[in-house]
Amino acid sequence: MNWFTTPSSSITLTPGFFALGCICIALVKSTKGLKSIVLPNPRSLGSLSSLIFLLLNSNHLSGHIPHSLANLTALQVLFLHDNLLNGSIPFQIGSLASLQQFRIGGNPFLNGQIPPQLGLLTNLTTFGAAATALSGAIPPEFCGLINLQTLALYDTELSGLIPPELASCPEIRNLYLHMNMFTCPIPPELGKLQKLTSLLLWGNSVTGTIPREISNCSALVVLHLSVNKLSGEIPGELGNLAALEQIHLSDNELTGSIPAVLSNCSSLTALQLDKNDLTASIPSEIGNLKFLQSLFLWGNSLSGAIPQSFGNCIELYALDLSKNKLTGRIPDEIFSLSKLSKLLLLGNSLTRKLSKSVANCQSLVRLRLGENQLSGEIPKEIGRLQNLVFLHLYSNHFSGKLSIEIANITVLELLDMHNNHITGEIPSQFLQLMNLEQFDRSNNGFTGEIPPGFGSFSYLSKLILNNNLLTGCLPTSINNLRKLTLLDLSSNFLTGSIPHEIGSLASLTISLDLSSNRFVGDIPEEMRALTQLQSLDLSSNNLYGGIEILGMLTGLTYLNISFNNFSGPIPVTPFFRTLSDNSFLQNPSLCKSFDGYTCSSDFLRRNALKSVKKVAIVCAIVGSTTALLLLSWILLRRNSSKKKAAPQFPPSSVDDFSFPWTFIPFQKLNITIDNILECLKQENVIGKGCSGVVYKAEMPNGELLAVKKLWRSKNENEQTESPFFSEIQILGNIRHRNIVKLLGYCSNKSMKLLLHNYMPNGNLQELLKERRNLDWEIRYKIAVGSAHGLAYLHHDCIPVFFIEMSSAIISYWI
Repeated sequence: MNWFTTPSSSITLTPGFFALGCICIALVKSTKGLKSIVLPNPRSLGSLSSLIFLLLNSNHLSGHIPHSLANLTALQVLFLHDNLLNGSIPFQIGSLASLQQFRIGGNPFLNGQIPPQLGLLTNLTTFGAAATALSGAIPPEFCGLINLQTLALYDTELSGLIPPELASCPEIRNLYLHMNMFTCPIPPELGKLQKLTSLLLWGNSVTGTIPREISNCSALVVLHLSVNKLSGEIPGELGNLAALEQIHLSDNELTGSIPAVLSNCSSLTALQLDKNDLTASIPSEIGNLKFLQSLFLWGNSLSGAIPQSFGNCIELYALDLSKNKLTGRIPDEIFSLSKLSKLLLLGNSLTRKLSKSVANCQSLVRLRLGENQLSGEIPKEIGRLQNLVFLHLYSNHFSGKLSIEIANITVLELLDMHNNHITGEIPSQFLQLMNLEQFDRSNNGFTGEIPPGFGSFSYLSKLILNNNLLTGCLPTSINNLRKLTLLDLSSNFLTGSIPHEIGSLASLTISLDLSSNRFVGDIPEEMRALTQLQSLDLSSNNLYGGIEILGMLTGLTYLNISFNNFSGPIPVTPFFRTLSDNSFLQNPSLCKSFDGYTCSSDFLRRNALKSVKKVAIVCAIVGSTTALLLLSWILLRRNSSKKKAAPQFPPSSVDDFSFPWTFIPFQKLNITIDNILECLKQENVIGKGCSGVVYKAEMPNGELLAVKKLWRSKNENEQTESPFFSEIQILGNIRHRNIVKLLGYCSNKSMKLLLHNYMPNGNLQELLKERRNLDWEIRYKIAVGSAHGLAYLHHDCIPVFFIEMSSAIISYWI
């Protein structure tokens, strides 16, 4: 008998299948190309009264969960996770008295509240409903789940209280409630859970203090409370948790000092207290944690010296003490750590020389010491760090010549030492750094010429050498920098002409700044090819000739050619019409034009006689129009005392579309603000979020945009406008394959609009939620792409654009 029929992409269960009386159905997705399982009558499942295991997870099952499953009275395991089920959880499931494992997570369309009847499942050991759209509160009736070991309700829309009744579930080991909408305090009753090993509440808005009673959970291994609104001090009682391996309290509002007794947690591998308001010094007792692997204390107000005892943390691979008030020297003991990969001490007040013992830490991949007061020469021994990828020494007091030994770090990708007092020539040996992607030595005292072989940096995306004492010509080998997006050589003493080869840098999209040098000659004809360039500054040189080539740079959003000897008409492109006279200062032979080919003064002289007649006619028309407008104004003033003027938009609208509008495009856009406003209709809404609503906008030329209208903050005022606009300017300059391009920005007195490319396939969140069956190779590519985008914003963007990211641990759907 055939119980299965198998079309190319589905399995159909025939009626004969349900006559088997089987005890196990396991149709977990394992057949290549399987798209769905077809049940001729889902209620037929209810006839399998002897069924013990029903495993239908990781398919494309859709529709509601059949109520008839409640007839499976012998059922012990029900796996429906990672499908496309919708509707709510049937309350009838609560009658399955034998049920031990119920997993329904990874169904993004599953909604409604959790039925209180599930609290009757006294044999239940696992309940997983993560990554769904479930809402409401966790039923207090869950106190009846006396055998429950794992409660996985993360990444849903649950809110309200975390029920203290969960303390009546004595077998709970894993409590996963992260990434929800809880705004309540942490119930101190949770301290009664003696078998609790993992408490994950991060990514909510949990308030109040950390209950001291948590220290009674003697089996606790992972405590993750990051990204909440917790206040008060860190309870010293946490030091009693001998089994504790991870403490994550980042991104809260915690105050006071770091309890030294945390060193009693001898099994601790991760201590992350960053982004709080912690003060005082770092306890030296932290150095007693022999198994500590990551220590994040950045973004606090910690003071004093870095404890030498950190040298005892022999397993430490990541140490981040950035953005504090630490003083003194960097202890040599830290450089004895053989596994230390990341040492981040940015933004403190550390002094003295960088020790030669830095070379002992051969495992270093990232060394970030910027924004301190370190002095002396950069030790040549740093060149022995053969694994170093990121080297940040910027904004210190380093002096002397640059050691050529640094060129031995062949894997180096980012070298940033701007804002120091380094002198001498750029060593030609640095051309050996073939993997270099960002090279910033601005605001120093470098002299000599730019080495001719600079074009060997084939991966270089940013070259920043401004504010030095460089001389000579710009090497023609620059045409080999095929990935260069930003070139800043401003405020030097460079001479000669701008090389024609610069026009071959099609990747030059962010900025080209050659200002305040001694360049002479015309703008190279080849520069017309830089159509994606956004910012161009040629000011304060000795350049001459026409500027018609600049009219072909259609991607420009900023231009300055002041203090040169340019001549001829100014282009009349839409971009040039937006420029003020400040962009052309001290170019006496430049002239405004009506047609882009002739100066407007010559044009007027040739047409003077014709203009006299036109002026007379225009004056007559203007005079008549003025009289009519004056009469209309008088009539309107009379009517205004009787009734208010009708609004331009429906009274129900809270949006203010009134003029004046500011419209700033970051590339050439053949649209107007009116084209955008016409699309802000309810029927065009394609998404809403915590920051605003997104509209699909079709322009008259057929181009599709995504317009994001930002919600207006209650405490928004004019003082917030400037920093917001600054961040928008930064985002507008970003061009990266893993970051959605910001095309422009519009605003009036009460509304802000962001213009992006329209993405017909939706966003990443929708992809991950709607397609739980994505294989791990695709998910890996998504993770790597996201990481590349974030790394660019944090490390490569100029200026650096910091994003507040919540710390997280990786979990499987359960």
